[in-house]
Amino acid sequence: MVKSNSKDKEVPKKAPKRKKRSSSNRSMDTYSSLVYKSKVKADKKARKRADDLADLPKNPVKRFFARLHPKRVFRFIFSMRGVKFFLKCGLALFLLAIIAIGGLFLYYKKDLDAIKLEDLQVADTVNTYLDRNGEVLWEDKGDGDYRLVVEGDQISTYMRQATVAIEDKNFYNHMGVDLWATIRAAIFTVAGKGVQGGSTLTQQLIKQVYFSDESKDRTVTGIPRKIKEAILSLEIEKMYDKEELITMYLNESPYGGRRNGVESAAQTYFGKSAKDLTLAESALLAAIPNNPAVLNPYNIEANQALIERQHKVLNSMVEMEYITQEQADEAKSIAVLDTIKPEVDQYENIKAPHFVLAVKDYLEDKYGVKTMRSGGYMIKTTLDYNAQKMAEAAVAAGAEMRNLNGSDNIAMASVDVETSQVIAMVGSVDWNVPGYGEVNAATALLEPGSTIKPVLDYGPLMMQRTGQNYAPGTILKDENIDAIYCAGYTGSCKLRNYTGAFYGNVTIRKALANSLNIPAVKALYINGIENSLEVAHNLGEKSYCADAGSAGGLSIAIGSGCNIRLVEHANTYASISRGGTYKDIAYILELKNSAGEVIESWQDSEGTRVYDEQVAYMVSNILGDAAARNLVFGSMATSYGFKVPNVWTASKTGTTTTANSSQTKDSLMISYSPVVSTVVWNGNHDGSALWNSSNDLVRRVINNYMSDVHLNLYEPAGRWTKNQEPVRPEGITIANGDIWPSWYNARNSGMAVVKLTFNKYTKMLASECTPADQKITIDATKMLDPITNKEVWTVPDGYNRDKEDDCSYKTPTVNIVSDGTSGLKAIISKGSRNITGYSLAVNGVTVASGAVSGNSVSLGYKPTGTEESIQLIVKDELGYEATDELSASEISAYSGGAQKKPTPTPTATPVVTPGN
Repeated sequence: MVKSNSKDKEVPKKAPKRKKRSSSNRSMDTYSSLVYKSKVKADKKARKRADDLADLPKNPVKRFFARLHPKRVFRFIFSMRGVKFFLKCGLALFLLAIIAIGGLFLYYKKDLDAIKLEDLQVADTVNTYLDRNGEVLWEDKGDGDYRLVVEGDQISTYMRQATVAIEDKNFYNHMGVDLWATIRAAIFTVAGKGVQGGSTLTQQLIKQVYFSDESKDRTVTGIPRKIKEAILSLEIEKMYDKEELITMYLNESPYGGRRNGVESAAQTYFGKSAKDLTLAESALLAAIPNNPAVLNPYNIEANQALIERQHKVLNSMVEMEYITQEQADEAKSIAVLDTIKPEVDQYENIKAPHFVLAVKDYLEDKYGVKTMRSGGYMIKTTLDYNAQKMAEAAVAAGAEMRNLNGSDNIAMASVDVETSQVIAMVGSVDWNVPGYGEVNAATALLEPGSTIKPVLDYGPLMMQRTGQNYAPGTILKDENIDAIYCAGYTGSCKLRNYTGAFYGNVTIRKALANSLNIPAVKALYINGIENSLEVAHNLGEKSYCADAGSAGGLSIAIGSGCNIRLVEHANTYASISRGGTYKDIAYILELKNSAGEVIESWQDSEGTRVYDEQVAYMVSNILGDAAARNLVFGSMATSYGFKVPNVWTASKTGTTTTANSSQTKDSLMISYSPVVSTVVWNGNHDGSALWNSSNDLVRRVINNYMSDVHLNLYEPAGRWTKNQEPVRPEGITIANGDIWPSWYNARNSGMAVVKLTFNKYTKMLASECTPADQKITIDATKMLDPITNKEVWTVPDGYNRDKEDDCSYKTPTVNIVSDGTSGLKAIISKGSRNITGYSLAVNGVTVASGAVSGNSVSLGYKPTGTEESIQLIVKDELGYEATDELSASEISAYSGGAQKKPTPTPTATPVVTPGN
């Protein structure tokens, strides 16, 4: 306010007038304001960051770990700065992935230039199987109108829908590769939820056509193949429409066995064209390509798994709305497997069918199902069709005897000893028998019974070892060992021989030859289950207790609880026949592809020695000793099968019993020579009991085949001679009536030699009253039984150490007297045993002999007076010989008719010294 000089009132002073600002000035102000605000915001962030860092330790290491504190990390993640950070990283990784994938595609695409997708097609497949001499066994090309390639309109709509539903639900939407399916499969695999496929139908088609040989590689090294598949899948989707692609897929896919292509599968399994397949049939076929080797409708063991997958296919079709739930339920209710045509129909004119199909399975397992089904292979096998015909004839002869034991099936496997090549195989009594004729019992798992004893028990026992050693002449006492055998068992348990008897002190030779169970269990116990199984497996018994191991217990010693395969069993005995050297079983001599290139050819090898050839010889020597079997087998020991005319064989029989009874279930026999090893099985296809334990049938089959194959095949070929036996290896010695290995001696035998005195006539241990002239001192052996720790004595046959002589035995006497003018006669006192006969010798030459009845016998001889000696011998049933001899003067007197001495009247029997 301003005052005037007058006393007037004060008046307000006007503010100066503000100049109006230009638009350019206003823009500058806005910019300055934004810069200012930005600077203020940046300063604020800087101060906040500085304050945040001020709280951290000064030490660099501590500062680093302090930054990783969960609260700080959590705050960062959910801050704007964190979000921006992760977005940047994600974008960078995405760009790198795009670059990497593009680089990989470009890198591998150069390897695919030679593949002409426009020429993609499916070819026919034919594999030819030959025997070793070039005989055609089978042309594997299917039966009837075998078509692999069909047009799309010749395939049932159900079949296309079922395949898409189970294999690639997104087939009609993707461009060859389903990225999300691939990611999902990878996540499931990494998460341990099982391996899941991420390949599309297009990728699978590419794999089947171009990468079948590499498709078995599911490891990291298979990634390049997957990339190539993806590249080609993207390319092929540009050339063919979806219907063309699924048609090619269905023509190419494997459907079990050798059936490539849906048309082949439809005709083989259902006897109809692919265009006529029903919903249930289509779903069943669509289930197979997932695992064609297993989900083969003819693979009875996998039928349940196949039906379960068929139901999965139907459920997937419902989910994709191809069919209704009612249609799915109706299809599930159909027993579709009952409509499958018998597999035998497609094998018309096949020779040695069980063997050929075993070879087929072997090749598909080795090279892959898809590879072998590409066709054009020439397979020369080891089978000799001449031997095969002999085997089939022998089995046919055995089939005529099935009424002897109520059996319905027979199988055989025969192996060449030198090479381990399978030369003959009969898998059933008749390939054409419905239900089980096509099942190959020669490769199936079967209990071996006592045929396992030489392999598992006695061979390993007779190997050289530290401590006590064993040989065919070693005693293994046959006695009750239930306390050891049944240890750990619950319920009823006992170990007995087939006859139910105990045979006491028996040698290993007798024990094995007569198939005694108790010594066999002792042998396994001594050697140890694990050790024995290792030897058996190394010899070729690959399947025996392969899973159970020692858990089977001592019962595996007698072939119970574990299984063998006949072809492996035959090869195991071939190893023994070779002297203890193992060679792999051989089925293939040569494999050629369609271009004539040799893919595989058989080469012989030295094999792997499992045990010393002396051990193998001892086993074979026992099994070839027909006389040693008579303890149990009696006259059968030298009957057919055990003794093959003009053919030396080692053999062993065996039987098995049903699980819940003592009824015989299987009958087996193994027989081998230096050149051929053969095993025969007989039983019922369903495992039911036989009527009896007769082995007549298997012996007949063995006898016929082993005779035929040796005399009519191996001998004409110059590979064998009549009655050829194994060559005795260096080191084997003969002593005490048996054979012994070079390492066997008094120190490691576990036996002590003790001299014992017996009455040589009664065979009882001598006592104080035993006459001196009746005594004999012999060597006996004493050892401790390794199982019972009891003394086991071995004395020569007939001698009884357990019974002492009671001196009740009286010897016979004899006197020569004149019988008047007719000649000489004998006056005999028989003693305590019957007289078995007499003999009269003149000048050392027997002139009369015969039986004795009564106390005298006319000798029918009159002296002439020129004889130098006349001697009479009478013998009793214990072998004692009483003699009387005339002197020269007595001879002269008898020749003139004079009587030498009065005829004695038999009374009490005097003791006469032998020879007097």
